[in-house]
Amino acid sequence: MSKYLEGKIALVTGATRGLGKGIAVGLGEAGATVYITGRTLESNDNSGSLRETESAVIDAGGICIPIQVNHSDDEQVRLLFERIQDEQGKLDVLVNNVYSGVQAITEASGKGFWESEPNFWDACNNVGLRSHYVASVYAARMMTQHQQGLICTISSWGGLSYIFGIPYTVGKSACDRLAADMAIELKPHNVTSLSIWPGIVGTEHITRLAAQMREEETTDPQSAVFREGYNWETPLLTGRVIAALTADPNVIRRTGKVQIVAELAQHYGLVDQNGDRPVSLRSLKFIIPFAIPALRKYSWLIPNINIPWSLLLLGVVSSPKI
Repeated sequence: MSKYLEGKIALVTGATRGLGKGIAVGLGEAGATVYITGRTLESNDNSGSLRETESAVIDAGGICIPIQVNHSDDEQVRLLFERIQDEQGKLDVLVNNVYSGVQAITEASGKGFWESEPNFWDACNNVGLRSHYVASVYAARMMTQHQQGLICTISSWGGLSYIFGIPYTVGKSACDRLAADMAIELKPHNVTSLSIWPGIVGTEHITRLAAQMREEETTDPQSAVFREGYNWETPLLTGRVIAALTADPNVIRRTGKVQIVAELAQHYGLVDQNGDRPVSLRSLKFIIPFAIPALRKYSWLIPNINIPWSLLLLGVVSSPKI
């Protein structure tokens, strides 16, 4: 693969596993120097570590610098950016990905918000939404000096509709608003701010969830996309898309907007790790077979047409009421 990001400096937060790991590899294979953060430097189990991600980035032909950081500690974050400034003198792309709410979401599954402790909110939005704001503050200080840069905040379709509980969806809506409002203040400085929505990503957690559903023989039709791996993406696809955005000389035109990974992959001509090109979750090619499982084997017959946002908002969003 072409090293078209050679000389670019990237930071991916929360990169011990899952999306963060895939994003780091995608940037690394394109030639970027990738700083990665996480709480676990070395690991003796299967929970992932910075060293494992470092090896994956190097195997892809990239340069990786792992730094152990707890993103709930603002001073550790400040020192992280100070180190990047000292070592590189610049930062071209920040990927706000760090997130610590997975375990809390799992424990709260099936409960009303009042049945969980109030700290469920903090578990979802401290190392998550708040961490993204803090990292963006320090990244913007570096990027505005050079009048260039890209900040990608990883969000999800949970910003549009209810999934995984109230603290999760409110947090993702706030991530989208964070990206949009940062874009307003950063655009005069030629710094782009985007909210990135992957599709259904086969991370370690989602893969375990799917296996559990198969074991329990869950029959809920909406769970079928998890059980069957229907239209899944790998974490690498998000990485390849962010690498393409980093290299796009006109990326500022997208600033402030939600960007859907599958739609960007189609735009930039990218494929996933397995050579497939998953479709957007708002594409008829996904929606119709999702609603009618018998049509999945014939999905190639369905046109890849995206539902306009205006119709999607009318049909999906139940709040806020205006």
